[in-house]
Amino acid sequence: MGIENETREFFVRIIQSISMVLLWMMLNVFFGLYKELAYFSPHPQWMSYLYYILSIAGLVYVFLYVKRKWKL
Repeated sequence: MGIENETREFFVRIIQSISMVLLWMMLNVFFGLYKELAYFSPHPQWMSYLYYILSIAGLVYVFLYVKRKWKL
C-alpha cells in the first residue's frame, strides 16, 4: 500500500527542481554578498566580472535543467 510510481516521480521532479533553484540562489548569495563579489565599489575587480558571468551562465543552466526536467 505504497505511493504510486507516477505520483512519486512527480514529487521527485518537484523536489529536484526546487532544490536546483535554491542551490543556485544560495551560491549566488554566498559569493555575491558574503564574499562581496557583487559590489563594484570603489573599483570593479576582475573577480566581480567573473562572478556575474558565472551567475548568468548558472541561471541559464538552471533554466534549461528545469525546462528539460518538466518536458513531458
